[in-house]
Amino acid sequence: MSGPNKSAKSSATLAEITSQPEIWRQCLKELRGTGILEEIVQETESCTEWVFIGCGTSFYLAEAAAASWTLLTGQPADALPASEPLLFPRLTVRASKNVQAIVISRSGRTSEAVKAANLLSGKYHIPTLGITCAAGSLLEKACNRTILLAAADEKSMVMTRSFSSMLLVLQSLASSKSGKKEFSSSFDRMADHFSRRMGTLVGQIEEFVSTHEFADYVFLGQGPFHAVAREASLKVTEMSCSYSQSFHTLEFRHGPKAIVSPETCLTFFLSESGSQAEAEVLAEMHELNGVTIAVCNRATETIRRSSDLVFELGFDGPELATLAPFVVPGQLLGFFTAMKKKLNPDEPKNLSRVVILD
Repeated sequence: MSGPNKSAKSSATLAEITSQPEIWRQCLKELRGTGILEEIVQETESCTEWVFIGCGTSFYLAEAAAASWTLLTGQPADALPASEPLLFPRLTVRASKNVQAIVISRSGRTSEAVKAANLLSGKYHIPTLGITCAAGSLLEKACNRTILLAAADEKSMVMTRSFSSMLLVLQSLASSKSGKKEFSSSFDRMADHFSRRMGTLVGQIEEFVSTHEFADYVFLGQGPFHAVAREASLKVTEMSCSYSQSFHTLEFRHGPKAIVSPETCLTFFLSESGSQAEAEVLAEMHELNGVTIAVCNRATETIRRSSDLVFELGFDGPELATLAPFVVPGQLLGFFTAMKKKLNPDEPKNLSRVVILD
């Protein structure tokens, strides 16, 4: 397969997407050197309920982190868009000595995230942990403690490596909380493994986009992979101004499958836990003449037969460690679709890098 064209190669967005394995290694190494995750675990020893908060991509990150937290620690965890506690606190905020909030913002300046952190810590006396890629931010001032991942920040408007890097760090925190340190150590192997697959993946997605035209895009996932599907859908919408939706995989049968046609691109994020049931939906949508992409760790013959494009990670490690690499195909799909439509993915239409309200 030929590499990205000259215009694509000059894009900051593509450089940031492909840099992810190295950035993951760098962020994890720096954090291990500081011992901050162990300190946070000690400080939150009495906390048994967790709430993860963000806006846009950071909200989908909150969903993936909350699912990972519960699966790793066994403790209940919720995810909320920052606007919910601001507008409907009686529905979403429970003042409790056992609650810990984690507020996510790449810039640390997103108005709703900063306001939510101030509300939770000030009015409800809920301890807040911020995670950001910017030093000296308003979020840092609003939170009791902050995790800074400066290496994961981006020049581009759209969040790519900041999403995956902050997710890995929050999963590492959950691993430390649960005492399952071998889970966190698997990230280094995953980063090495995925870095060897990145070039092939870029070529696969670029070639696929160049040979297809779609009216709409659908992204499907279950459990912790549903958040990945939601984030991938947003990447395609943001970068390429395309119509895109996300659903739980099995829920797609219950009405939404009416839209399936040869002009529908359906991307399945297939878990290992629910592989058989999810693969049945994949086969059904392929039979309805939808164009299907399968993102999976191990591809069965059924998956290959039912897919127009398969990305098989092939990682020998925990299933939750595949969440971060699984989001990359959606990022690339959004990027190359934008390039094909003569759009600039570095500066998407109608968007600003940070949403700041008066």
